[in-house]
Amino acid sequence: MPPKKRTQGTRAPNGASSIYQDKDGKWHGRVTMGIRDDGKPDRRHVRGKTRAEVTKKVRELEKSRDEGNITKPGEKWTVAEWMDHWLNNIATATTSDNGWDAYFYAAKHIRKYIGAHKLSPRLLPEHLETMYRKMQEAGASAATAHQAHRTVRTALNEAVTRGYLGKNPALIAKPPKVEEKEIEPFKRNEIAKLFGVALENRNACRWIIAISLGLRQGETLGLRWSDIDFDEGTIKVNIQRPRPKWAHGCGDSCGRKHGGHCPQRVNLRKETKKPKSRAGERPIGLPPPLLDQLKLHAAEQAAERERAGDLWHDGDWLFTNEVGQPINHRTDLKHWKDLLAGADVRDARLHDARHTAATVLLELGVTQRAAEHVMGWSNPSMAKRYMHVTGEVLGMVADKVGEGLWAKPKKPPRKRRKKTN
Repeated sequence: MPPKKRTQGTRAPNGASSIYQDKDGKWHGRVTMGIRDDGKPDRRHVRGKTRAEVTKKVRELEKSRDEGNITKPGEKWTVAEWMDHWLNNIATATTSDNGWDAYFYAAKHIRKYIGAHKLSPRLLPEHLETMYRKMQEAGASAATAHQAHRTVRTALNEAVTRGYLGKNPALIAKPPKVEEKEIEPFKRNEIAKLFGVALENRNACRWIIAISLGLRQGETLGLRWSDIDFDEGTIKVNIQRPRPKWAHGCGDSCGRKHGGHCPQRVNLRKETKKPKSRAGERPIGLPPPLLDQLKLHAAEQAAERERAGDLWHDGDWLFTNEVGQPINHRTDLKHWKDLLAGADVRDARLHDARHTAATVLLELGVTQRAAEHVMGWSNPSMAKRYMHVTGEVLGMVADKVGEGLWAKPKKPPRKRRKKTN
């Protein structure tokens, strides 16, 4: 077939855009967008029924090029396809297990509402804002919609970095406002009640460590006896036990909907993992009363091991069930709720114990650097989230201001005794 001949227009200089009409009367435009990976010019082609239509498309391509909004040639990802690729091939290498789960559930909404859109300049901030609104109209909370926003923003940032999208519309889109609930740390009298009830039950130290040292659930459940140095009076956080992620081990033949209910369930995650940051691996000094309680806990566990005999599972775990197996995360959470009810203390999340520990450090006047170490924070800004200004803190500040600005009253001078002759 002979090459198509231009019937109108003149040949454009090398690198310049061109508009021409073929022998069938259709209009075409070609725009140089840059250089391909192989070093050849990246010439994009558009077509239309009229010169005006093609001219408009050429101008749009030129504008995208001049603004740096250029996508890779030949790639035509949809948002749904990109989300799947990003989740399973990119995010898995850079995200924690729990973080990946949050992305996974948010991606379901993204695929549903904007999945058919191409990664192109036609994907607008308004499309994302419409998604957030429709999610909430369907019953999702503002926090869930905000998580979808964070997820699509992160995924599209990666698409921009790799050249599949020119600009990220999520950087412009306005997510719904989320009203953060103020966390109320436990008061001193509530802590005393919780300690009192905990000491009446198994694994009392588990809750004392959570409230006094602020260890995360996975950190506490991952503690081993070898992490405690009774001579030095320290405990070392080395590993975490992440929440399991169950899958069917029966080939979906058991009829159960969720993998966690399968009689042959398989945990897709490792039993232990390293903390997500270097700051998470840390030694912590043990208060003397807690150290004494841990010695008592060791004796109680030794007695349980003796009673269990051959049924005991040797794993060196600090906190176990009656036969030495590590405690399941759900079981641990149930025990926490039972502790709150038994102590007649208001309902609260287990993570609120961590907020309480951080706030106690603030009340005691511990320096922020030392608090960051105890809490395992890699970012100093975490102090603002976890350390709450309580009445005790306000009183401490008021006392210091009073001491600094108001001079202590001077004692009246002693009266001299008159000399008698």
